[in-house]
Amino acid sequence: MKILEVKNVTKYLSKKKILKDISFSVKAGEIYGFLGPNGAGKTTTMKTIMGLIEAESGTISVFWKDGLTKESKEKIGFMPENTYLYKYLTGREFLKFNWKFFGLTWKKLDAAVEEVLKRVGMWEAWDKYLHTYSKGMLQRVWLAQSIINKPKLLFLDEPMSGLDPIGRKMVKDLLVSLREEGTTVFFNTHILADVESICDRISIIHEWTIIVEGKKVSDINGSLEDFFIEKIEECSK
Repeated sequence: MKILEVKNVTKYLSKKKILKDISFSVKAGEIYGFLGPNGAGKTTTMKTIMGLIEAESGTISVFWKDGLTKESKEKIGFMPENTYLYKYLTGREFLKFNWKFFGLTWKKLDAAVEEVLKRVGMWEAWDKYLHTYSKGMLQRVWLAQSIINKPKLLFLDEPMSGLDPIGRKMVKDLLVSLREEGTTVFFNTHILADVESICDRISIIHEWTIIVEGKKVSDINGSLEDFFIEKIEECSK
C-alpha cells in the first residue's frame, strides 16, 4: 500500500528546471532511501513533499490524500538537513517546546521526552544548554524531536550527517526499530553504506531527474556503491 506517492513533479527556480518530472512511491512499513550526489535534487524533492516549496506541476499524495492535510501533519515527523536550535534551551526544554506543536496531552509529556532522549542516546545531556552540544549531539536531539509524536511517516534529510560511527549505528538501529513499530521512513542521503544495511528500496536522483525508481536493495547484484556509480556514469555518457 502506497503511503506516499509523487507523480510527475516539476519545479523551476529562476526559470531553471530543478526537478524534472519526478515520480516515485513509498510503501507503508518500509525504509526508503532517496539517493543522489550533492546537488542532485534530494532536499528540493523532500521540501516539495513537505509543502515548504511549491511545485509548478505534478501531484503528491500523502496518507492517500492529495497534499498535506492537518490530520496528516500530525502523523508526520520531519528532520531537515540544516537545523536551527534555540541555543539557550536545554535538550529537554527544546523537546517540550516541539511537543506543543502537536497538541499532545501534557500528562504524557515527561515520559515522552524521556523516552526519545534515551532512544537517541541523549538522556545524560537533557539538562545541558544546546549551545554546549557538539554537532553530533545537536543532530541527535533534532532527530529526537522528529519522533516525539510517534509518527507514522518519518522524513529525514541526511540524518547521519555529522555523526561518528557510534552515532550512525545508533541512528540505523533506531530506524530499524521504528519500522518494526509501524513507522514508514523516507530519508535522503549520499552515505551508501548506511542505506545498504537498512533500506528496503531505493530511488536515485541525478541532475534533477529520477534515474532509478523503487529498486529493491536485495535485488542489487554486488555492492550498492558499485550499482550507484554505474547508474550515475551511464547518465553522464
